[in-house]
Amino acid sequence: MTESAWQNVVLLAICWIGYFALHSALASLTVKRKVAAAWPKLMPYYRLTFNLLASLLILPILWLTYRDPGPLLWHWQGATAWLANGLALAALFGFWLSLKSYDMQEFLGLRQLRLHLRKVEDQEHFHLSPFHRHVRHPWYFFGLVLVWTRDMNATTLLSSVFITLYFVIGSRLEEQKLLTYHGDTYRRYMARVPGLIPLPWKSLTAEEARVLLNTQAED
Repeated sequence: MTESAWQNVVLLAICWIGYFALHSALASLTVKRKVAAAWPKLMPYYRLTFNLLASLLILPILWLTYRDPGPLLWHWQGATAWLANGLALAALFGFWLSLKSYDMQEFLGLRQLRLHLRKVEDQEHFHLSPFHRHVRHPWYFFGLVLVWTRDMNATTLLSSVFITLYFVIGSRLEEQKLLTYHGDTYRRYMARVPGLIPLPWKSLTAEEARVLLNTQAED
């Protein structure tokens, strides 16, 4: 690669590290509690601002990724291209189907703003969609499929590695909050269902999911 391409790769790595560090910090209960204590009137805007900031800050990283991509490392061809693109389309379809299982008003921060909610904790109750019976983080799984079914050059490979690392680390940080919210019920759920990659021998039937949710209600 040229010197400018290497410089672009280094800058891209620094940007990804900074982005994920900031994203994780702002998503943490520690920062949310500090904001709630110092500026309680800002809390209804917190989630919406968090999402807008995450969307805006990813744009220069995407620009760096495709500005000077470096040499092509691998390119799906023939049957493998059909397979890769088929998996990517299936992941997009799965993501679209999964939207019905989330409270998107709360996820986007619109409910908090409309109701002027100042609580730090997420308001959505623990529930298990059909996808959650097979993997604890369906969106991360679909994201991994999308990332690793694309053609790869130096910068897209680097970005894919960082995204994968963040999904691994970020899912664990997220689950610390979920354990705080849902306690032993979520701990039992973690013992039965894999985190990022579905495994045929580790899943919940609809009846098992119902029993687990009923156990939470009793607790």
